[in-house]
Amino acid sequence: MPKLNITKPELVWPGKYDDDGNLVENRGAALPFQVIESIKEGRATRKSGQLADLFTYAASQNDTENWHNKLIWGDNLLVMASLLKDFAGKIDLIYIDPPFGTGSDFSYKVLVGDEDSPVPGKEPSIIEEKAYRDTWAQGWPTYLSMLYHRLVQLHALLADTGSVFVHVDVHAGPYVKALMDEVFGRDNFQNEIAWYYYNKMHDSRKRLLPKAFDQILYYVKNKSSNYTYSRLEEERDKPVRQLKRAKVDGKMVNARDEDGNIIYQERTTRTVDSVWRIRCLQPANKTEWVHYGTQKPVDLIERVIQLASKPGDIVLDAFVGSGSSAVAAERQGRRWIACDLGRYAIHTTRKRLLEIPDCKPFQLLNLGRYERQHWQGTEFGQSGDDQTKAAYAAYIRFILELYQAQPIEGEYIHGKKGGTLVMVGAVDAPVTISQINDGLAECAEMEREELHVLAWEWEMGMNDPIIKQARTDGVRLRLLNIPREVMERQAVDCKDIRFFDLAYLEAEIKTIAKKKDGICIELTNFVIPDTDLIPADVRDKISKWSDYIDYWAVDWDFQHDTFTNQWQTYRTRKNRKLELTSEAHTYDEPGTYKILIKVVDIFGNDTSRMLEWKAEQ
Repeated sequence: MPKLNITKPELVWPGKYDDDGNLVENRGAALPFQVIESIKEGRATRKSGQLADLFTYAASQNDTENWHNKLIWGDNLLVMASLLKDFAGKIDLIYIDPPFGTGSDFSYKVLVGDEDSPVPGKEPSIIEEKAYRDTWAQGWPTYLSMLYHRLVQLHALLADTGSVFVHVDVHAGPYVKALMDEVFGRDNFQNEIAWYYYNKMHDSRKRLLPKAFDQILYYVKNKSSNYTYSRLEEERDKPVRQLKRAKVDGKMVNARDEDGNIIYQERTTRTVDSVWRIRCLQPANKTEWVHYGTQKPVDLIERVIQLASKPGDIVLDAFVGSGSSAVAAERQGRRWIACDLGRYAIHTTRKRLLEIPDCKPFQLLNLGRYERQHWQGTEFGQSGDDQTKAAYAAYIRFILELYQAQPIEGEYIHGKKGGTLVMVGAVDAPVTISQINDGLAECAEMEREELHVLAWEWEMGMNDPIIKQARTDGVRLRLLNIPREVMERQAVDCKDIRFFDLAYLEAEIKTIAKKKDGICIELTNFVIPDTDLIPADVRDKISKWSDYIDYWAVDWDFQHDTFTNQWQTYRTRKNRKLELTSEAHTYDEPGTYKILIKVVDIFGNDTSRMLEWKAEQ
């Protein structure tokens, strides 16, 4: 057995050290961020030349006025590696609620249509989707390795005066405590908080003592620094009569009056200690519950924020899930960065933030094609022209295998699935209409009647006309999105990959007679070609095409940089109705404007449609 370089007690698992006894490091790759959507920000607020630097702007200047909060979709190991460029040692507070290594999958439930609680006797239409996978290829060692490398990144991001809170349960807690001692230092451990969820409904049939609390491990970066800490108090259920205490000669003693009598006082509050009695969320809670399986109450995280940060501090959550930490940070006047791997986690968080009346502008970011290029290089190798070609061929075979297709030799066609030909798009560029036309021509030469095109991204304007033309030419064309989950080893190992059909959106520009030069956008149709994705019992309850839409937004002046969300509407638990006509809009200057409409469907997938309008004055 190789000699391990261990200088202090630590947790060791298979794979932590290589065959030579060296610690295996995985710090991810620093990749460029892509701003894909800017929310609650008008174009008039942008400074000239600032767009390309929106992410890093004010990061080093503590400039809260020009700061943009950030919601990032991607692998948090890569996200944190990219954050280190501008935020190393600058994050004031970290709260994470990572998977607990349960070996189970957790889901979110999507309500479909206009009703949450319909008429008595009729169940609401619900689709259940996986929120995240808490299953690990090699069990506990894989889980520990995943978390360890992320804790190392978090330590590098945390300010010297910063604090970190890690939310765990009784099963993972002892192991994560050992990891935290190693990465953050045993001397920097502050406390273990017990979140006591007193209102949880327990299954009395199980022969177990009911579980009624989670643990939150509390560390600081440097115990010798002037780290932020605020003594908190909470209201008591009823006032209590207490002895009054005073410090005499450096010791706490009972306070006495001039006659030597002990002084009593009535207290309506109590000092917050390490046991936090805060209710867990119930599905009946329409105000906060969003049908996300591991959702935590906002007031739980608000207490963390109040305890260990100041207004204007930067709060980071690398496992944002349902978005409670971003909502808590926003409500408490902190700047925030939140990221998650799940598309529906990002969508749910966006909607919850928009529900905050005075929510500040924030951005949606991802690592885009750079993350995909990194994944392709890591999985299939890329160095030198010959190796690059081999890597690309391996990538094509991998995607075809996930689609259950076999590779074939062709100029544009890559595979076949039964009698259907299959074409696969590259990781670093959108599939164009021209490429599809080339594929259709080759399909006709091979005397096949159906072509499936799999792509990460599509050329703008890829919509119904090309599909109609293909059918006119006698070839049935099907366009499918390659899901981001193909880059997740857990999802691949679980054979949990679904290719979603490219949806089709119809919308019209309407003039408003009562408002001079005013226009609005009206959605007129939305089609998801593959309705097999929807359970039959739910499909039977869908009465109109708008039931498939959860959210839509408009950029009235799209300028080929990023989608600026200038108006949006969406469904919530409290209000299931979806407006199909936007508010009125007028242009201050004459000219031709591009209007980009973005729809997010009930599966969390985006669909866009571009329209043009000539404004005259």
